[in-house]
Amino acid sequence: MNEALFNFLSWINSWVGSWGWSMVIFTILIRLVLTPLDIKSRVGMRKTTLLQPKLAELQKKYANDKEKLNQKTAELYKKEGVNPMSSCLPLLLTWPILIIIFNAMRMAANQEILGQLTQIMNNETPTMEPFLWIKNLWMPDSLFSPAWPNADTLRMISSDLWKTWYAGLGENLPALMQDLGLTAESFDNANLQATIKTLTDAMANGNSAYAHAIAANGGWTFNLLITKLTLVNEYNGYMILPILSAVTQIIMTKVTAGQQNQPAANDQAAQTSKMMNWFFPIFSLVICFGYSSAFALYWVTGNLVMMAQTLLINKYLDTKEQKAKIAGEGTVK
Repeated sequence: MNEALFNFLSWINSWVGSWGWSMVIFTILIRLVLTPLDIKSRVGMRKTTLLQPKLAELQKKYANDKEKLNQKTAELYKKEGVNPMSSCLPLLLTWPILIIIFNAMRMAANQEILGQLTQIMNNETPTMEPFLWIKNLWMPDSLFSPAWPNADTLRMISSDLWKTWYAGLGENLPALMQDLGLTAESFDNANLQATIKTLTDAMANGNSAYAHAIAANGGWTFNLLITKLTLVNEYNGYMILPILSAVTQIIMTKVTAGQQNQPAANDQAAQTSKMMNWFFPIFSLVICFGYSSAFALYWVTGNLVMMAQTLLINKYLDTKEQKAKIAGEGTVK
């Protein structure tokens, strides 16, 4: 599945000629495919919301009898034709889909980064993939991440991919790798981290442009509680995408919550809901700050498209319910 999505993404790029815009188109298409699940989720949420007054009565009436409460709740759901999982299941399915898409984009990033690495080892300027303010789409959009591939990014590439890349070089093995005496075994899991350090150290020592690009600017260091961030000379971006990922996640949460208008069943549920409202924006910020700009672009675009879908779907359902209500009132008369 990962390779299928990667091939589809590559096919889009072959037509568009820009990986950045290919990501945007790819994301929109993925969200369109998931639209039926989104509609089903919204319908389930609305049905559950309408049952809240009756559920509250049951919770009050059988507060001291959990078994009876569960029984009566199940009976109410059955009577009203509501499946409590109908609103949750589509959301749960989103996570494995997200992981598959992440892996597909990781494949694209790894392929491009290893190609850039080959150019650097041949003392060439790597061919970047710029997009708007971002210098290299395959590196994080950050002031603290270089546009050129560095050790942190190379460590994310698996041993299998390294071996495939090494085998693909064949007779075109860069002189630097020959001088270091690297072989296929150098990229085994047990040796990989040491090999990456050897490679990056050798490139920094033998390629002044690379050394300058990845070097830290000591005058701009920020000591945080759990890490230390230092501005690099050839930084890749301005952290716009990671910030946008968190901001759009907050807005999307508010849009969704506003449309549901569903009160929490108890204080614990309210606290859990409040915590999750902040967890996902923080999670978005962290993951988009540390991974490629391509994935961050997917995340932000996905949030924007999902917000638009939510508004349109709810407007459609509102109109449908209003028409049904008018038709019902006409029947009564």
